[in-house]
Amino acid sequence: MSVGLAVTALALLTALLILRFPLGPAMLLVGMGGYAALSGPDPLLDFMKSAAYWRFASYDFSVIPMFLLMGQLAARSGLSSSLFRAANAFLGHRKGGVAMAAVGGCGAFGAICGSSLATAGAMAPVALPELKRYRYSGTLATGALAAGGTLGILIPPSVVLIVYAVAVQANVVRMFEAALIPGLLALLIFWFTIAVYVRLDPAAGPVGERLPPSEKLRALAATWPTIVLFLVVIGGIYLGFFDPTEAAAVGVMGAGVAAWSKGTLDRYALRDALLGTAETTAMIFIVLLGAEFFNAFLALSGFPSYMADIVAGSSWNPYLILVLMLLFYLLLGCFMDSLAMIFLTIPVFWPVVAGLDFGLAPGDLQLWFGVIALVVVELGLITPPVGLNVHIINKAAEDVPLRDTFIGTLPFVAAELVRVLLLVMFPGIVLFLPKLLS
Repeated sequence: MSVGLAVTALALLTALLILRFPLGPAMLLVGMGGYAALSGPDPLLDFMKSAAYWRFASYDFSVIPMFLLMGQLAARSGLSSSLFRAANAFLGHRKGGVAMAAVGGCGAFGAICGSSLATAGAMAPVALPELKRYRYSGTLATGALAAGGTLGILIPPSVVLIVYAVAVQANVVRMFEAALIPGLLALLIFWFTIAVYVRLDPAAGPVGERLPPSEKLRALAATWPTIVLFLVVIGGIYLGFFDPTEAAAVGVMGAGVAAWSKGTLDRYALRDALLGTAETTAMIFIVLLGAEFFNAFLALSGFPSYMADIVAGSSWNPYLILVLMLLFYLLLGCFMDSLAMIFLTIPVFWPVVAGLDFGLAPGDLQLWFGVIALVVVELGLITPPVGLNVHIINKAAEDVPLRDTFIGTLPFVAAELVRVLLLVMFPGIVLFLPKLLS
């Protein structure tokens, strides 16, 4: 009875999300309904009086609004344009070099922003005019930018990384360490994809101009606020000088000073940054509240442990089960955003994965599975019909049909699948840095 109710609730929740019902209220309603059905209204009211407080009183979640504010200030500081100019100075004279520069700028900006959507939104108005000026095909230009924007979800700091770490009770710092090398690997694979693309279709990515060394150094010097900000925030976390919340506070100050020094942070820009942070934080925290009720209902139903027992008692290869989970993520990515997928699946998937033998210690398994899951989740940002990054980039490139932008992302989707295969086959890619710094 309880397991059947949980399956029905999961199906109902999935249907609501596919119909674009807001994630937080959907999880809250389904979770409250399931909890009341299993325990009655009085235990539900008992749970309600304390659940919100204990969920939001967690110190780990205080890092979310801080990193969001840092990203808001960074987006208003003009750092995205300096990063793109520096990358373009060194790469623009190569075949496909301007597209590579756009992806490189996305990776660098994602390292101080923490949001894929904000990365795509900040880089689009900076890189698209240059790509158009050098007569890049609209398909390659918008596809590369949409794919480059996904780097913000994995290169630390990342809000989704933090949410996953808290959901499985992993250490946020170790999660950041585990994600860095896979994030940089994505950058290299995207550059390789562009290089192959322009060799197959030379007209899609013409050669840009070669700048003299003095211009390259000048462009590189203009990125010093970004370099300092990244070294202080992420370096401070990795070296143990700050915990993530303290590092985020330092990052907010640094991004604010950078924006103020460039003359882009007046009281109106500050107000917009604070409002944007408040709106996004409120959305995430409503989702967290809904997830608290839904996860409590699932735990009460015994569904996660039931699934874990079934898998443990089966003779299926653990890697086959992992592949099926990742295929499910790819399917969900066609209809849901990254946070929705994490909140919906982790309470069910993680107990199953934790019961499988991949030859890894429990703490290492948290890191490895989390990085692989987030790589697949980020594919949802560039796959139809949702593809939020694709829609953001396409809105900025009004002369490129949406269909062409989705076609332009296909080589990068293939490249991402190669990266997933590498991470599955070689867990050391994920675990090297956490072990080195432990």
